[in-house]
Amino acid sequence: MKKGFDNEKYVKLQSEQIQKRMKMFDKLYLEFGGKLVDDHHAVRVLPGFELNSKIRCLEELKDDAEVIFCINANDIEKNKIRADYGTTYDTEILRLIDLLKALEIEVNSVVITLYKGQMGADSFRKKLERRNIKTYIHTATKGYPTDIDVIVSEEGYGANPYIETTKPLVVVTAPGPSSGKLATCLSQLYHEHKRGVKAGYAKFETFPVWDLPLKHPVNMAYEAATADLKDVNMIDSFHLEHYNISAVSYNRDLKVFPILKTILSRITKDEIYHSPTDMGVNMIGNCIIDDKTIQTAACDEIIRRYYRAMCDYKIGTIDEETPQKVKVLMNELGVSDENRKVIKAALKKKELVNRHVLSLKLPNGKIITGKQTDLLSPASSLILNAIKELTKIPDEVYLLSPSILEPILKTKPKSDNPQNYLLNLQEVIIALSICSATNPIIEKALNNLSKLHKCEAHATYIVQNGDLNILRNLEINLTCEPEFYSNNLYNE
Repeated sequence: MKKGFDNEKYVKLQSEQIQKRMKMFDKLYLEFGGKLVDDHHAVRVLPGFELNSKIRCLEELKDDAEVIFCINANDIEKNKIRADYGTTYDTEILRLIDLLKALEIEVNSVVITLYKGQMGADSFRKKLERRNIKTYIHTATKGYPTDIDVIVSEEGYGANPYIETTKPLVVVTAPGPSSGKLATCLSQLYHEHKRGVKAGYAKFETFPVWDLPLKHPVNMAYEAATADLKDVNMIDSFHLEHYNISAVSYNRDLKVFPILKTILSRITKDEIYHSPTDMGVNMIGNCIIDDKTIQTAACDEIIRRYYRAMCDYKIGTIDEETPQKVKVLMNELGVSDENRKVIKAALKKKELVNRHVLSLKLPNGKIITGKQTDLLSPASSLILNAIKELTKIPDEVYLLSPSILEPILKTKPKSDNPQNYLLNLQEVIIALSICSATNPIIEKALNNLSKLHKCEAHATYIVQNGDLNILRNLEINLTCEPEFYSNNLYNE
């Protein structure tokens, strides 16, 4: 897709705005809204936005920065999953710590929030401490949200342990929403001001974009992405009243702002922010260079979110209201699955062959398909067909002959589920990698895998397990029909 966003300008402007905010205080606690790294949503809705743009902003400031991670004890106990990678929140924190250390960005500690004796949280804390990572426990804040006198007291924020920090910029981040980032920032502000440190708070914002229209597709794509959280974009009434300027915020920030403003004023003895928009640092709107391209990309993302929500409902992880809400957004924008050509191609092919199918749109616009065979999963067939097409290998030529695949199948354990007895995508790529050592044509075909990044694909069934992970790693934008692969209830 054509570039619509200036990433270099974004990193520069966002870093400069954070530095300006730092100059207002002795120490700035910066809450990172959204994902610190690997923000696939931003990449999809802002063509030109790079996957790790946010971490680049932090790299610009790393000499003055340290990072605190927050994780909700309930999320540890429930093994909550980060959807884009399929990893649990506690595992994601370990990955992020390793990443920051590799970039020489100082990790201060991990805060386990809303703790009330959860065994999973205790186990995770031991794991961290045995790797010499400092951990802190925060319980629910007494009096929150109504009793300000208790909240801003030794019984409230004062009951949390003080986290020792040394840098002028303290980034507070988490693997996902509702992890206690804001409460951790406010608790630290309480302790800092008790110690005579002029500490302040700000929020690194991504979505919604405050200076785009309320019904801009980028902002509506944020609503689609957070439909399960019941987020709703709204005009920031506080900003409009104080500055007579229209700005976009969302319901949770607007609801909590009067409480937050009172707490901040009580802690700092000053009134710095007049609206939720004031608190945010968000320069995305200044870096859009082709709004038409951005709008198209955002509409495409809303369609993808609808199909994801339908599948999540089918699996049973969300209620029916979530896909219905995303469908309303699609109707408002006048978009439908007709805008997504790979859907029609997959369904048509399935009707012809009476087997599950995946379709994919190549960079040149050509749509190809892959079906379930006696040896291969639909995803395996699709990727083999795709790299053959990109390498200009005739359709009748095997990249991997049955004589190579059949011995691999014999090593697979017997299963009542026919899906598990097919060669999945990971197994096929491993076989290709082995064969490439002696076959330069296969080596050339494997090198074309990178050309599939950001291609659009659609499956006639809910893709899960190994195939899904590899398609994610290839950065293919996959949607699925809300249908199970088989009628098996176990190991679907």
